[in-house]
Amino acid sequence: MNHLKAIPRHAAGPILVGTSGYSYAEWADAGFYPPGTKAGEMLPLYARQFGITELNFTWYQLPKAPAVERMRRLAPPGFRFAAKLTRTLTHEVDPGQWRGQATQYREGIGPLLQAQQLAALLLQFPPGFTRDAASRRYLAELLDALGGLPLAVEFRHASWAADRVFAELERRRVTLVTVDAPELPGLFPRLDVVTNPSLFYVRFHGRNARGWRSGNMQKQFDYDYTDEELRAWADGPLSRMAGRAAGGVIFFNNHVRAQAPRNAAQLARLLAGAAS
Repeated sequence: MNHLKAIPRHAAGPILVGTSGYSYAEWADAGFYPPGTKAGEMLPLYARQFGITELNFTWYQLPKAPAVERMRRLAPPGFRFAAKLTRTLTHEVDPGQWRGQATQYREGIGPLLQAQQLAALLLQFPPGFTRDAASRRYLAELLDALGGLPLAVEFRHASWAADRVFAELERRRVTLVTVDAPELPGLFPRLDVVTNPSLFYVRFHGRNARGWRSGNMQKQFDYDYTDEELRAWADGPLSRMAGRAAGGVIFFNNHVRAQAPRNAAQLARLLAGAAS
């Protein structure tokens, strides 16, 4: 499959590296935050080291504009956010409710849009979301309902790794999320496909094959990337993707023992060295 044949080349643009979420009490225990740091104090401290974060709370509940605005003001000007779409639009879909929820989500995330601080809206689908007729139809309708937003889609089932899928995302200028996860049967593979010339999006989940299907997030995302693993990404897939998009965002989701901010900083240094 020639996944990249239709993507125009661009000069390498800015790449922002951060973590999936920032409000973890265990990160104070691990030394990333000072001991005793409260949840409301974490974003300003996080923003001293990273220029972007991926919001997790928007997956658990529909965002409300006043709360999003208060959070936004805790970060410095120019700080960027990616936001997960709420689980009732990706994992627990009610056929009679989802359109209204999509409208509510758009309104709730409005402060980030108005401030031009929303880098992407992440549509993360579960492994059970397979490429059948019903799922294809729902995805198309959801993308239509969220039209005009900077959309990025993460698949977790291998059935979506198909040129027809990539071509449709490219037509819609929707970003295909690249994932680093264990190489297990049925999981979406590691690819460096770029479907949106404006943005590529990468999520590092870790390679804990034993814990991946445990049902326990503390085991699933407990992984520490080596320098060699990160360098292979920097010199290989990330270099290629940067040449095919105007910019990119990269997030580490291996948050259990604060590996995520450590690995994000490691990769940022590698990318800075490659650009110098």
